[in-house]
Amino acid sequence: MQWPLLTLLLPLLILTLWLYTSYIQRRSFPTLRNKRICLLIAHPDDEAMFFGPTLVALTARELGNHVKILCLSSGDADGLGETRKKELVRSALMLGLRNEDDVFVVEDPAFPDSLTTPWPTPKIANLLLHAFAPSLAQTPSSTAPTATIDVLLTFDAAGISSHPNHISLYHGALDFLGRLTKHHPGWSAPVSVYVLDSVSVVRKYLGVLDAPLSLVAMLLLGKKRREPPTPLVFVSAPQEWRRAQRAMTAAHRSQMRWFRWGWIGLSRYMVINSLRLVGGKGER
Repeated sequence: MQWPLLTLLLPLLILTLWLYTSYIQRRSFPTLRNKRICLLIAHPDDEAMFFGPTLVALTARELGNHVKILCLSSGDADGLGETRKKELVRSALMLGLRNEDDVFVVEDPAFPDSLTTPWPTPKIANLLLHAFAPSLAQTPSSTAPTATIDVLLTFDAAGISSHPNHISLYHGALDFLGRLTKHHPGWSAPVSVYVLDSVSVVRKYLGVLDAPLSLVAMLLLGKKRREPPTPLVFVSAPQEWRRAQRAMTAAHRSQMRWFRWGWIGLSRYMVINSLRLVGGKGER
């Protein structure tokens, strides 16, 4: 086969594989329906750079979910905190959130935007308890604990990029989960916690080519059609991928440096998200 013909066919083959992978994901993997969901992030732009496929999928109206974002810093390392808070709201609306009141940004000296400073686990857990389980202290131990959300989504223990702020959210979320049932023996937590899978550097930059690899791996490992379901896998179709890209380029303009252009073009996290259940509702 001649090289010019291969050059023409290769993009078509990749597009076909991409569309088929997205179709298989929708048919073969469970999703969340009629849930109150909070995405816990560390900085404005995390929602678009890492969780775009998840937000686009879970905010689909036919699923009946109510999705909110809780961001624990304004990303003020460069003095752009106020600008970045506004950018986060614009990005969230582009990715499917219902209104700007569903975006919350915390300003606290304990949570600095830093590449070297971890955030205190107990303080994150306390904040989550205050926000989502305000009546827990008054709930008798013989009664099931309750919360104002059903699902919490965040980073895993590797934080995708090993960012200490991302990793801190994972530990804070697990501490929050443990505190929900600490004084309620025999009851499961009212919140399910899912974490976004970190992958190797090579896979991280495979872009759309990682989607079929991830899907095959998930199918081989097995999925549980249970409540809550696990794993959750979301593969964006081309138009949804462009939507997440625009959330960065149009909303997060202050952050669009040269390396972020590379990220939104090459990162698999712009195309596919796989999330694991690490505990909560239905787990004892």
